[in-house]
Amino acid sequence: MNTCIRSHAAAAISRRPAILALALVASLAAWPSGVALAAEKAVVIPPPVDDPASANASETAVLAGGCFWGVQGVFQHVNGVASAVSGYAGGEKGSATYDAVSIGNTGHAESVRIVFDPKQISYGRILQIYFSVAHNPTELNRQGPDVGTQYRSTIFASNPEQARIAKAYIAQLDKARVFGKPIATTIEPLKTFYPAEAYHQDFMTRNPDHPYISYNDLPKVDNLKRVFPDRYRVKPVLVGAGA
Repeated sequence: MNTCIRSHAAAAISRRPAILALALVASLAAWPSGVALAAEKAVVIPPPVDDPASANASETAVLAGGCFWGVQGVFQHVNGVASAVSGYAGGEKGSATYDAVSIGNTGHAESVRIVFDPKQISYGRILQIYFSVAHNPTELNRQGPDVGTQYRSTIFASNPEQARIAKAYIAQLDKARVFGKPIATTIEPLKTFYPAEAYHQDFMTRNPDHPYISYNDLPKVDNLKRVFPDRYRVKPVLVGAGA
């Protein structure tokens, strides 16, 4: 059963409190047996050996790691990140909607487009946070209770250099066996990123008491603060107006 789908559907009707409450109760009641409600602990991993400096004023990383609420929320709290937008990557424009992607056969993955200043944080450091605290890279086509290729762990490389760095880092981490299991993260060339619907943006910040956020995603931000204190920013950089 796909909990994130139920949670997203509840968000879409957030102006109807009674229906929303019923949806959330049903979501928790149907949580798969044997699946922990709390987010997994962070895995402390070494930085990439191959992480060349960039002379660009700005760079973009597109990463998929399960429900985009949590991945966006983590990177919105990272120093050097100018923006983090939830969206879809891997499929075609016509299917880049939540209703279509939720079916799981569009080729899209729930993704986050991260624009960052490489003078403040490198692409390799972005990947280190992604692998360590933003998601579990050893799970194949799922993250926790959310199952399907739309929740796969994927790095959408914007250029051959990003693909090379990501491939080398995965090999480095697998060789060191820091996770105990092989990394399932795939590397795909980025075709186009499509921003998600407005109600998905800044969802963690706007809904800190949402059961899905409380159990799965807020602990990721706590892990970011603990494992990467030099990278943590208290005030998130938000998509919404006035952020």
